[in-house]
Amino acid sequence: MSKLPIKVLIVDDHPVVRDGLKLMLSVSTGLVCVGQAENGEEAIQLSAELKPDVILMDLMMPKMDGVSATRLIRQKYPGIQVVALTTFDDKELVQDALRAGAISYMLKNSPMETITETIRDASVGRTTLSASAIQSLIGEEDDDMPAQELSTREKEVLRFLSDGLKNAAIANKLNISEATVRFHVSNILRKLGAANRAQAVAIAKDRKLLL
Repeated sequence: MSKLPIKVLIVDDHPVVRDGLKLMLSVSTGLVCVGQAENGEEAIQLSAELKPDVILMDLMMPKMDGVSATRLIRQKYPGIQVVALTTFDDKELVQDALRAGAISYMLKNSPMETITETIRDASVGRTTLSASAIQSLIGEEDDDMPAQELSTREKEVLRFLSDGLKNAAIANKLNISEATVRFHVSNILRKLGAANRAQAVAIAKDRKLLL
């Protein structure tokens, strides 16, 4: 269980957007805004000072963009989760954000309830991607890549991946070695044509593999 309240850092170069997100957090149970930054450099500095649980990270900003900031923050402070919150759902941008370490990718026009639930999920390691982000990731592959069926064990591992569990925790749950978990994860990524765990979970949700 995540500790409450969940501390959130807002990063966006537009003051109006920051104020709107801060207001949203102020009326959301269990969430609190601990600071605001207007670019990636400030985000890194405030991450060290404030130690937020989750960062709402804009991607297109001056001085340092959100993807670069996400990569550095995740390297320095792996306990901080980053939710990419942007106006754009370009496939390359989605992939860059996820590869940099963002756990989730949401559009700024998403409903308030969706954004706040994404923050709560991120705080406990669960990935959320907007529907348009999912389509930007998998839309082109659907027609060209034949589906490869997952084994029963791979589906079990995939379900734990969707819950945000790490390899060690999955190994403990299934009473298998971490090496075996890594093998299954590798197979899952290959069969789903995913670049990383977050994309694998997104594809699995779209294909109803987690039901």
